[in-house]
Formats: sequence, C-alpha cells, structure tokens
Amino acid sequence: MMMRTLPMLSALSVLTFAATSHAQTAPTGFQSPSKNIACQYFNYDKQNVLRCDISVMDTKPRPPADCELDYGSAFEMNAKGPAARICHGDTVMDKSLPVLAYDEVWQRGGFTCKSEQAGVTCFNTDRRGFSLARVKQEMF
Repeated sequence: MMMRTLPMLSALSVLTFAATSHAQTAPTGFQSPSKNIACQYFNYDKQNVLRCDISVMDTKPRPPADCELDYGSAFEMNAKGPAARICHGDTVMDKSLPVLAYDEVWQRGGFTCKSEQAGVTCFNTDRRGFSLARVKQEMF
C-alpha cells in the first residue's frame, strides 16, 4: 500500500510544480541602456507599486538607524503619494528586463518613466517621483 501512495504523491507534486511554473510570468518593467538602473512594476492587493534600483552611485546615503539591510539604492512609490528610498534586502535588477532606450517613455499602472542619457525619471499620477542617475538621486 505504501508503494502505491508514494508514486502518486510524486506525480501530484510534479503536476503542482508544473502548474505553478506556468503561472509565473516574466517581470514587468525595464532597465536603462547602461543597465545601471532597473525598474519593476508590481500589483500587491490591488495596489500599484513601482520600484527602481540603481547599481552604481557616486555617493551612497547613510542608512537610518532602524535599517539593518541595504539602503540608498532602491526607490519605491505607489500610484499616488510620495516616493521614498527604502531599506531592502533584495533587488529588482534583472537582466531579462527589456531595455528602455534613451528618450523613450514607459507607462504602466499610473506610472510614467523616461530614460535619458543623464538617468531615469519616474513619476506617478500625483506627479510625485524620483530621478535616478549615477551622480545624483532626487525625489520630488
């Protein structure tokens, strides 16, 4: 009896894994032509979120006392409201993201981003956002 149950469980596990694998989709977002900046769009519980990470910066800000992870290279905002630098232990840098050519615009879920040689600027429906470049990162 035990022998019949194990193969059935294995087959069920494989089918579950296969269904999960097909349900996953490619990340939604882009990377800059220099590949120094990457942005990904997420929808968490019907809340649109844009996160952009920058790999190389000339200067990195000091993390707040309550941040024990990485700080300064990740920026996030909702479709409405202000943008913020976030404390994070992961990244949205992904080589599979399409490149947003210089002077091109990307839009999704209430966000607009423009790629320029100087960097990437993104804003939401409230016209709040950030400009990211190796030399300087600003929130507005």
